[in-house]
Amino acid sequence: MSPVLLVCAIAIKLTSPGPVFYRGERIGYGGRIFRTFKFRSMGVDAERQGGASTHEADVRITGIGSFLRRFKLDELPQLINVVTGDMSFVGPRPEVKKFVDMYTSEERVILTVRPGITDWSSIKFHNEGEIIAASGIVDADEAYTKLIRPEKLRLQMKYVRERTLWTDIKIIFDTISTLFRTRAPLKL
Repeated sequence: MSPVLLVCAIAIKLTSPGPVFYRGERIGYGGRIFRTFKFRSMGVDAERQGGASTHEADVRITGIGSFLRRFKLDELPQLINVVTGDMSFVGPRPEVKKFVDMYTSEERVILTVRPGITDWSSIKFHNEGEIIAASGIVDADEAYTKLIRPEKLRLQMKYVRERTLWTDIKIIFDTISTLFRTRAPLKL
């Protein structure tokens, strides 16, 4: 993966001022706060300029950031979080504190497993930004809360209750399949 990571890092540095990585606070296993690594796909200080959720036409997203997000390349640095033990390959996607604070007592079961790079909700909502943009709801966090979050939580709780090695393998293959099925090939 290092050649891909290197190319992404160079592209970010050449096209946008600021750091290569975004290190956002997320809530992980046991409710512990950790910093997730992602390639920076937005301008510097984007969090201060808007909510946690974004849509595909969000003005905070850089040109290269749009490409990285489309092909999920911005997520690759989370492999660092896997190595450090903050994340797993498969598990409920880590969430920002604002949304974890909204968990019901039943939903808190999500925090009993290590968060992952992919899960059932990542597959179902592979086009989250498009859903939010098409909703017509101006506030991206509001659109996320109404249109995506309830089903995402249901799928994450289902994963926690039914997880097995076979389930993890299936999720990894379904994630790869979804990525190739839903993204247009590169035009050279």
